[in-house]
This record gives sequence, C-alpha cells and structure tokens, in this order.
Amino acid sequence: MHPVNTLYYGDNLEVLRKHIGDESVDLVYLDPPFNSQRDYNLLFREQSGEPAQAQIKAFTDTWRWSERAFVEFCETSRLPRLVSLVQGFVETLGRNDLTAYLVMMAPRLVELHRVLKPTGSLYLHCDPTASHYLKVMLDVIFGAKNFRNEIVWKRQSAHSDARTKFPDVADIILFYAKTSQALFKPQYGEYDAEYVRRHYRYDDNDGRGPY
Repeated sequence: MHPVNTLYYGDNLEVLRKHIGDESVDLVYLDPPFNSQRDYNLLFREQSGEPAQAQIKAFTDTWRWSERAFVEFCETSRLPRLVSLVQGFVETLGRNDLTAYLVMMAPRLVELHRVLKPTGSLYLHCDPTASHYLKVMLDVIFGAKNFRNEIVWKRQSAHSDARTKFPDVADIILFYAKTSQALFKPQYGEYDAEYVRRHYRYDDNDGRGPY
C-alpha cells in the first residue's frame, strides 16, 4: 500500500511498478505531455533554481522514436491485444514522434488500470493530436463497455492560429470506469432564475418548496 500524501519524483512507470499496489487507487487523473510539439512549464527545479535536467530529458524523450522501448514493450506487455494494436499503429503510421508517444503511453495506461480499485475511474486529459489513438488503446485496456464520456474542455477563445483551419480551443478528457461497480456522483448546478420563475410556479406549502 502506498503512503498517503506522498509525492514521487521520477519516471511514473517505475514509480507505479515499484510503489503502487494492485487495486489500491480510487481515482486517476493524468495530464501527460501531449504529442503537440509545444513547450511545457517545468514542474521541478534543482536547488540552485536551474531547470531540472531529468525532467527536460523526460519531456524530450516522450516523442523521440526508440526501437529499444518499442521492443521492450512488445516483449513484456501482459496484454497481447494491446501489443498487436500498437504494432499496427507503428506499421501503418511509421516510426516517428507520434508512435513514440503511443509506445510511451501504452505501458503506463496498463499500470494505471492495474492500480485502480474496481470502484475506481480514470480521466485522461489529451488533445486532438493523439486523443483518438489513446481512446482505442483505452478501449483495449479497460474494455469498450467501460468507456463513459469524452469530455470536451474549452480552454480558450478563438485566436490567431485560424489562418488555414479552425482554431485549437479545446482539449479532451477521456473518462473510463474500471468496472460496472465504479462510483459516480452526478453533478448538479443551480437552475437559471428565469427558468425557475417560469416553470416552478406552484407551492402547496409542504416545506419542500415550489414545483
């Protein structure tokens, strides 16, 4: 069992395998580096204040093709169907930054599925450059029946990149349940005041309010 309120610094795949037990986690939210060739804000710095070189290398290696990483995944994965899927991606899309990113993500998603409790859920934050490939991978790992939602998060309004296409203003959050036992609490918001005035016009004074 992993200790509560503990921050691990390092490769999350190694941390998951060494420190996080089977079915011990209630909820996973992950916001991995996207395969979008963007710059990223560094989360950690050295004591001197300089950027953490290990983190820079991790972010860079995320989308650099590595035959060694590909072979290691294919030889060690516990899910033959996932191996076949990723091999299909590599065969059809080539050995490039995108497939390097998918090879990096595949074993980590498998480990995250392992550590989730039967009542747990996973939320994967991604963007359109790879969200469709990641969804197919999650369908294999979690089972398509456990897909719950594709949540579209609008992160900004239109901006100046809309010269030859529509602007990129949204990211995707893929929501999967571990099993049919997964806990979910519906979210509610207040009705618009005008809607209440028009549709809740009666009150029989039973203490429960207008209807």
